[in-house]
Amino acid sequence: MKRLHLIIGLTVIVIFLLTGQYMEYVHNRLLPDGTRMLYRSRHIYLLLSGLLNLILGIYFVPQARGWRRTIQIVGTILIVLSPGLLLAGFFSEPHKSPDETRVAALGIFSIALGTLLHALVQPKQKGS
Repeated sequence: MKRLHLIIGLTVIVIFLLTGQYMEYVHNRLLPDGTRMLYRSRHIYLLLSGLLNLILGIYFVPQARGWRRTIQIVGTILIVLSPGLLLAGFFSEPHKSPDETRVAALGIFSIALGTLLHALVQPKQKGS
């Protein structure tokens, strides 16, 4: 799982750079403010998911068997799925009404829940 997070993290950071170029050269400030803000927010969420995967790829410590391991796997699945949801939201949602923008929200909730699950299963550090 450590390698998976690292590969996804680095890939998403490259995608973040490419979506930034997409925004600059394809839209180039010709969009209304609201639409441009939605592109930017989805763009920043992509960076968040890439950095989170990258840091998990660096510091991931697999838990022993049992409930902690199961929760950790679920958290990893949620965090690994989030960049795909956020990328889909980046391309599909900025031109939709606020009631129709659910894909990026699922990606954000996926990041949040996955992170909380990973935090939940971390053992206490000795001496802290």
